[in-house]
Amino acid sequence: MSPKPVIIQEGAFIVSDAHYSHLRPELLYFLREIHSKNMAVPQLILMGDIFDALFGSIDFTCKQNKEVIALINDISIDTEVVYLEGNHDFNIKNVFPKARVFSIKNQPVKALYQKKKVYLAHGDFDGERLYKLYTSLIRSPFVLFVLKYIDIFSKHAILKNLDSYLSKKNDCQKFTGFREFVQKRLAEKYTCDYFIEGHYHQNISFDTDGFYYINLGAFACNQRYFIVKSAQDIELLEEKKYSREI
Repeated sequence: MSPKPVIIQEGAFIVSDAHYSHLRPELLYFLREIHSKNMAVPQLILMGDIFDALFGSIDFTCKQNKEVIALINDISIDTEVVYLEGNHDFNIKNVFPKARVFSIKNQPVKALYQKKKVYLAHGDFDGERLYKLYTSLIRSPFVLFVLKYIDIFSKHAILKNLDSYLSKKNDCQKFTGFREFVQKRLAEKYTCDYFIEGHYHQNISFDTDGFYYINLGAFACNQRYFIVKSAQDIELLEEKKYSREI
């Protein structure tokens, strides 16, 4: 049975690709604002890669991210949290028990906004054959079980090196030819009004054959997030930038 469609609420906050780690703590401060009710958030939609490394079966990654995990869980007590797993955060259903968590195999996710049909995805659900094999292997219980104990016996050396490597990546690169790439991937494959995804960090939107496409800007790039709005001068999402007041 396919999951029930997500009902996107007016004023919902949408966040994608924050790539949170102790080296990039901005998401922590943002979520504290939501948790303390300084921001009125009727619904929180997390579009994947919210963490740089969060693998639900590997305890060390949960420990590293425990403060942000706790905030999301507290927020989800009285606010609907929708979480689409990404390629940096997966097998997390038990980590966020009150959130609606969608794995890669359930993406794109069907959603409704007013009378509009929307698809939501992290963005890596339709990779090439080798990528699909990789995503399947890395999520398998056996592989994660083995990695968990390799991590323990190596005193977390692999994950610490991964953390260091990921922190140096440029998350704000322009993807030349992105519009053509999207057309080839998605056009004529989906019937909807809007198709929204992250993963590529391009912060761009345009009409395609059949729907209006939105690629979300990454929170990791200038702390961008989006608010769902119905207004004549806004095409579904209003871009905002979080700035921490010190």
